[in-house]
Amino acid sequence: MELKTEIKRKNQSEASYKNQTPDVVIHLPDKVRHILNRLAAHGYEAYAVGGCIRDSLLGRTPKDWDITTSAVPTQVKQLFSRTVDTGLQHGTVTVLAGREGFEVTTYRIDGEYTDGRHPKEVIFTPSLQEDLKRRDFTINAMAYNEQHGLVDAFGGADDLNAGIIRCVGNPMERFAEDALRMLRAVRFAAQLDFRIEQQTRRAVRRLAADLNRVSAERIQAELVKLVVSAHPAYLRELYVLGISKVILPELDRMMETEQNHPHHCKSVGEHTISVVCNTPQDKVLRLAALFHDVAKPLCRTTDEQGTDHFHGHPEKSAELAANIFRRLKFDRDTMDQVCALVRWHDYNPALTEENVRRAVVKTGEDRYPAIFALKRADILAQSMYQREEKLAYVDRYEQLYEQMKAKGDCISLKQLAVTGRDLITLGARQGRQIGEILTLLLEEVLQDPEKNERTYLLRQAGNYIRDMAEHFTDSDSRK
Repeated sequence: MELKTEIKRKNQSEASYKNQTPDVVIHLPDKVRHILNRLAAHGYEAYAVGGCIRDSLLGRTPKDWDITTSAVPTQVKQLFSRTVDTGLQHGTVTVLAGREGFEVTTYRIDGEYTDGRHPKEVIFTPSLQEDLKRRDFTINAMAYNEQHGLVDAFGGADDLNAGIIRCVGNPMERFAEDALRMLRAVRFAAQLDFRIEQQTRRAVRRLAADLNRVSAERIQAELVKLVVSAHPAYLRELYVLGISKVILPELDRMMETEQNHPHHCKSVGEHTISVVCNTPQDKVLRLAALFHDVAKPLCRTTDEQGTDHFHGHPEKSAELAANIFRRLKFDRDTMDQVCALVRWHDYNPALTEENVRRAVVKTGEDRYPAIFALKRADILAQSMYQREEKLAYVDRYEQLYEQMKAKGDCISLKQLAVTGRDLITLGARQGRQIGEILTLLLEEVLQDPEKNERTYLLRQAGNYIRDMAEHFTDSDSRK
């Protein structure tokens, strides 16, 4: 990518920008104000810009404050003693203020986009309006400083008030520059509960296939933000606009798979979206909800009465979800947590204390209490058939689990009152025998938690060691 300063300079002062609203007041953090004022004191324009302005106008606390300026990176670096060259190819310098970093980027015009993401060159410009013109959506194309108020050249404030996601300028051009913006449009709609403007929607439908040029990591990041948003029902927009056909075709198959069964009243996809909406805004839980039935289209069979069945779908869904996670470059920890919840979401042990202890061992202690939230969300997205009984079952399951936890019942090898080292002291052979004996001891404790007592377990372990030694000797004598 080339980086150069525009030769032709415009005689444009801050006061000449169109659509200024000087009476709008946004509270700037002291560190942001300091950076803006220092740049202004040395003759440069400087504004807070983008998402921080959008969030401020919505009455939200911005997570980040980005700054745009007429100063080029070398000039910014001369004014501040602590800087990091985080994106010089884009004209960006991070100014450090205490432990915080603030990205300061020179006004720029993007050249031709040749890869659907990066401009071939970046041209510095003295015009704030030219810089704002290259941004994705009107609600993200506003700037502010205390001297001149809000600069809103493309109607971002009006779109905020109307609840609209609209591209800056021609949406075909904006999406051709960076195809990920199509997914970002749905993500912003989900976070803000906004509707996507019609021309913008039409452009998404026409260009959705271009998303296959976007990296898996970038798609993953936007998808997660959508899934954990306040309004995850906008997942449906991915299907309607043709986005999921490219980035998550499994969602299309779910949306197009009916469930003719007394327990269901929606397609697999609509049921799935409801489950996601019924879960707390937690990344692992929401992703588990999204993929808990993902293999149902592959498992579907229909009996002679026309009733659909999906035998084995939890395990197959976990396997398919793992493939999706690898395809979208998720981290291993997230994949393991989500796939375990998917695998066990439909497991329903008989409701006794012993069975619940065994269930926790079987499914993994880390799955609790999240499994209960997923189960309730799943039930609430089904038909009314036996709903009260199903919810009562989950309530009792959770009650028994909480009682078990309160009593401190042993539900794992690490909670046993003896260790492998104790068994070695008793004469057990290192390796497989130790694991076998610990498993036998855990089996006793799962039946009766009061047996998790050191003296008793050491005596039992000694018996197991002697029995195994005798069995080994008998086997030798028969050879």
